[in-house]
Amino acid sequence: MKIIVTIPAYNEERTIGGLIREIKKVMSVYRYNYNILVVDDGSRDETAKIAKKAGAVVYSHPKNYGLAETFRTEMEKALRMGADVIVHIDADFQYLPKEIPKLIEEIKKGYDLVLGSRFKGKIEEMPLVKRLGNKAFSKVVSQIAGLEISDAQTGFRVFTRELAQKLVIRSDHTYTQEQIIRAVKNKFRVKEVPIYFAKRKDKSRLIVNTFSYALRAWVS
Repeated sequence: MKIIVTIPAYNEERTIGGLIREIKKVMSVYRYNYNILVVDDGSRDETAKIAKKAGAVVYSHPKNYGLAETFRTEMEKALRMGADVIVHIDADFQYLPKEIPKLIEEIKKGYDLVLGSRFKGKIEEMPLVKRLGNKAFSKVVSQIAGLEISDAQTGFRVFTRELAQKLVIRSDHTYTQEQIIRAVKNKFRVKEVPIYFAKRKDKSRLIVNTFSYALRAWVS
């Protein structure tokens, strides 16, 4: 089983090297056949250089295209690299690499999309506005999908090659939710597992807040 760990990154020079090293430690302990792919979304800092030095395969966008386009690039490159399983984890070190095997084990049990749920696990810190926005969005996704989802926005998820090939993301903003809804509608097996969500050391460069993200999603 070939596993590709994909990391979207935009100006993450402070965390990307350490994250890659931690992922390598975990994957090596479990003796997985794996590669790490970093999609650098037009960073203006040393993100790409540090990621390469740490041992990742790096693909860089010529400019900043945003989360959805970066996710599409991740899927395209991971499939070309021969992925049987794709692990998607954010670059800011709020999700813990040591929990990757927990999600992979559910894939081995027959699930097609495994979501790391912050709300079923432990959240070290999350601003109230983001917490409320995440919960509200998750309720909407649950109603649309017909499956209870506690954390539809999670940036920590594992899924199969078949799912990645069949579900081509169309949205420019709501790729996390779109993947879940379409996975359920296409009869793929979806499961959430509790994870730990650590406090971020600095301001996120990916999304300003959940409400502005939601507004962009619904008006586009």
